[in-house]
Amino acid sequence: MSRELDSYNQRVIEAFRANGGVVDPGLDLLLLHHVGARSGRERVTPLAYWRVDDTTVAVLASNRGAPKHPGWYHNLVANPDVKTEIGTQTFLARARVATPEERAKLLGRISAQTPSVSAAVNRISREIPLVILELRTANA
Repeated sequence: MSRELDSYNQRVIEAFRANGGVVDPGLDLLLLHHVGARSGRERVTPLAYWRVDDTTVAVLASNRGAPKHPGWYHNLVANPDVKTEIGTQTFLARARVATPEERAKLLGRISAQTPSVSAAVNRISREIPLVILELRTANA
């Protein structure tokens, strides 16, 4: 990750925690705690998310339009047990890549809710993975 992106993410993380999980009122953000696939170190990444139901949220591995999947995606594939901060609550979660059917259904809904997602999906030549986070335990 570049220093510039790392610095930006750190500012978003600080704002998230200082404001009870709200950085931009028009965008739902979570903080994803994940373990590096190679390093084994914990990392924290702010991500936009969309509610699927009361115990499930979805995130997109768009990587800001880059041609490769983001590092956090590879980390989740290798180490699917994660922790998330949503608002002022912390949850343990299990990550999994959405099935093709889930992806089609949810991506349609997400694109309708968030026009920038639709633009990103149409702009990027790779298929953007949709990751499902199954929230398991509140206030872990």
